[in-house]
Amino acid sequence: MVDERPHARQEEEVHHTIYSVANLITIVRLILVPIFFVVLMDADGERSRLAAFVIYAIAGSTDWLDGQLARRTHTVTQFGKIVDPLVDRLLLASGVLGLYLIGELPLWVPIVLVVRDMYLLYGAFVLERHRVILPVSYIGKLTTAVLLVGFSSLIAGWPMAPGAGIVDSGLLPGLGADTVALGMWLVYAGTLLSLSAAVNYTVIAVRARAEAVRKQQR
Repeated sequence: MVDERPHARQEEEVHHTIYSVANLITIVRLILVPIFFVVLMDADGERSRLAAFVIYAIAGSTDWLDGQLARRTHTVTQFGKIVDPLVDRLLLASGVLGLYLIGELPLWVPIVLVVRDMYLLYGAFVLERHRVILPVSYIGKLTTAVLLVGFSSLIAGWPMAPGAGIVDSGLLPGLGADTVALGMWLVYAGTLLSLSAAVNYTVIAVRARAEAVRKQQR
């Protein structure tokens, strides 16, 4: 979550040390990612799924905590600015891949999200060549939050929501008559948001690149 008040928009001093409480939380989150994935893959009952849910929920929810700590204690570091978004991407990737492998998500969902992330990484690489770094947008942060909550619900298998009864298809769980975890609808919403974020990023990136090229040609 980003503080949108005017005073929060001021440039934050970035430190180069890795020794801070916020960075410690980030490192713990990073360690929890492979632990979650192993627990989910080995889950053979409700208790195992609950354990996977708890680990994933902790790793996802503490993203807000480390960011707030870093800003409020003025300990924003270069390490945190690089690793924290990386942990978010790994957490989303482990969630979507794990849920697909255990049969909770159709294949098209991980394909769309992975291709979208590869596209954004390529865009960041192109902009880096022009020394342009775009901040994470509000819609990007919202996308991450919605997907993390959606994946958490699917991992836990709760709460359940009735099917829409529109079309019976294994590619679109929830649109048929069968009940699904509410998280399935959040995943649909998050996927749409992710595509919107990619379009928004493209528009901003094209303008930023054009401006950088003009400056370099002066």
